[in-house]
Order: sequence, then C-alpha cells, then structure tokens
Amino acid sequence: MEKIKLEILGLSPSQSQTGSFALVLSEENGNRRLPIIIGMFEAQAIAIEMEHITPNRPMTHDLFKSFARAFDFTVEEILISDLREGIFFAKIVCTDGIRQKTVDARPSDAIAIGLRFQVPIYTTNQILSEAGITTTEASDADEQEAEELVEPSKTRPQKQVKSGLKDFTLDELNKMLEDALAQEEYEKAAKIRDEISKRN
Repeated sequence: MEKIKLEILGLSPSQSQTGSFALVLSEENGNRRLPIIIGMFEAQAIAIEMEHITPNRPMTHDLFKSFARAFDFTVEEILISDLREGIFFAKIVCTDGIRQKTVDARPSDAIAIGLRFQVPIYTTNQILSEAGITTTEASDADEQEAEELVEPSKTRPQKQVKSGLKDFTLDELNKMLEDALAQEEYEKAAKIRDEISKRN
C-alpha cells in the first residue's frame, strides 16, 4: 500500500453542518486536498496544538500523550486508512520500541494526537482519488483562503476583536491572556498571544 503524506492546510467553520468544522489536508507533493468534517471539540484540540497553546488543564488528547509516556510507548504515524459510506476511518500507529500496534480512531482524534507527538499524517491514493479535491492552480484567492483557515471559527466579529487588541498595553494583554487560559477560551488566547508576540 502506497502511503501519501498530508499536511494540515487549516480549519474553517463548516458551511453545511452548523457547529462543525472542515479540516482541510493537502497532499505534500501534489495538488489534491482532503476536506474532513469534524466536531467542535476536536477542532479546538487541533487548533490549540497548532497555535502552541498550553491549557491550564490537560485535554483528552494531552492525557493520551501523558498516558503513552508513562507506559513507554510513542506514536509513529497517523494513517487515514479507509472511507466507507462517506465516513473516514483512521489508525494510530504506536510502538514501545519492540512491538508495533495500530489503534483504530476517528481521523479528528488521530490527528489531534498526532500533532502532539509531532508525527506525519498519511493516507492512501485510493482515498485521495475518491474524496480529494484537485486544485489546478494556486491563485491569490487560494492563498488567502489558506491563511484564513488557520484558526477555527475565525469570523468577522473575532477579526474586529483582534484589531481592537492594539489598543491595550502589554501588561493588560498579559492579564487578558491569563484570564482567557483560565476560562479555557483558547481561540481568544491565541489572538492575544499573537498580539503580544508582535510587540516583543
């Protein structure tokens, strides 16, 4: 089975299912994209890791990583392995250095875990052929779309909030960041952190 490496292009609110998000993966050395509809919790878990935010309390996927380390096994790769009746299936490939085991998972959970272990994400040519979208040329609109996909639920009101952060002092921003993390408002925390980074 030939595996094709994927990269995360981004996340965006789903246009077809309220409360869901589209996770868009792109072929590493090709022009095909693989959109997968995922839930809000999984989208948040992926966004937190992409934005390098450390929550005050470990999330489920962080707990998996801690559990794995406690028992001396690690994740080697994530494989989006199957597509049946429009539903994607994935496998988490684990090892303890001696034995290799695969664990069935939803792609959203598998990718959230894979990001925490910094391992590659793969799929098969068959799945990309069945469910992939081919982009013939990268236009400016595509590039702008990719940038806008970086965070889930990036809507106009949030963009206004982000631009308003310029009016706060560095001390105020640091306090706001602490408050956002305490309230587990990770998307807001990411915006505040980005504003703090610009000033440092």
